[in-house]
Amino acid sequence: MKKITLLAMVATLFSALHAETVVDVEGAGAEKIRVSVAVDGNPAFRKTLERNLYLSGAFMLVANGSTATVKVTGSAGAEIAAAGRGKRISFVSKAGDDKSARMEARRFSDAMTETFAGQKGFACDRIVFVCRRGRSDEICVGYADGSDIRQVTQKGKAVVGPRWKDADTILYTGYLNNAPQIFELDFSAGKNKLKWGFGGLTAGAAVAPDGRRAALILSKPFANPELCVIDMASGTWKRLTTTKTANEGQPAWSPDGRSIVYVSDESRRQHLYIIDAASKSKRRVTASGSQNVDPDWCADGRIAYATKRGGQSQIAVVSPAEGDKSASLVTEPGSWEHPSWSRDRRHLVAERDGALFLVDTADGASKPVRLFTIDGKCTMPSWYSRGGGK
Repeated sequence: MKKITLLAMVATLFSALHAETVVDVEGAGAEKIRVSVAVDGNPAFRKTLERNLYLSGAFMLVANGSTATVKVTGSAGAEIAAAGRGKRISFVSKAGDDKSARMEARRFSDAMTETFAGQKGFACDRIVFVCRRGRSDEICVGYADGSDIRQVTQKGKAVVGPRWKDADTILYTGYLNNAPQIFELDFSAGKNKLKWGFGGLTAGAAVAPDGRRAALILSKPFANPELCVIDMASGTWKRLTTTKTANEGQPAWSPDGRSIVYVSDESRRQHLYIIDAASKSKRRVTASGSQNVDPDWCADGRIAYATKRGGQSQIAVVSPAEGDKSASLVTEPGSWEHPSWSRDRRHLVAERDGALFLVDTADGASKPVRLFTIDGKCTMPSWYSRGGGK
């Protein structure tokens, strides 16, 4: 199968709820924790809680409470508690419908994951992605458990590369005005507006951790796509790369906001490079593979990316300080694309054959889990992993 990268897609464009849940914690406190869930009332709560505990990778669901080391009891609409391993957390459920019950379950799943497993939960973090139905590409947003997915654009035209600006806003590349431009979509307020368009190719916007800058790709006034940084407020930009015979794309910021990893074909193959946003000094990160694309920089310093080897693509993780020699493959060969880190620094969401999968980078024995099935091809996921749950 021919791999279609974001660089190729933008080149094609160029050429053509919640109320707050209070969790009370009582008590003190690498294998999976055996957990049983016996919650009455609205079944949406139990179903969503079980799904998210399973996806966390920290819990093993058991039907028999006598074999569980952590037990969840109570009733949706009343008190719900999780107890075991010398700890107890509880909250008073106020859910009045299925949607609010699911949101309460996500928050409780994250609380359980942090309390009993000592790792961050990602149940409340939304994933934005492109859904392709026929010739129409639309942006959708939802949760890893597969519930409450909604379409947030109605353009019926090509859109690529949605990336989070903040908890309610994304930037994406859209071919809506006869040229690739950057649009800003606030889906909580229902506002969608043109953010930047400089003629030629304007694509791939990625917001820096400080929220004041964005990395993006511009082709004008240059002869080819170059990596630039733009001030979010003023719209003034500066050029970082100067590669007259190459194409740059797919930027992603380092956790400290000082560096940017990006893709360039200046060696005649697509590889990852890192550039210092202040000094503009750069270095190549990858050497193996015929195509290394789709980088995403984790909060712990590692970079995930898609690498093509032997004609098939896999997801790899590399330490930028150590370079290619530290790269580890975390999926089997296939058609993997577009990895995006979760808050727990362990899991990735990635695309394979038009579906989104959860990839556990810490457990080589775990097979990727398909997150959900909807009408259309799901592609280009981006996981919101900054700040608190939504």
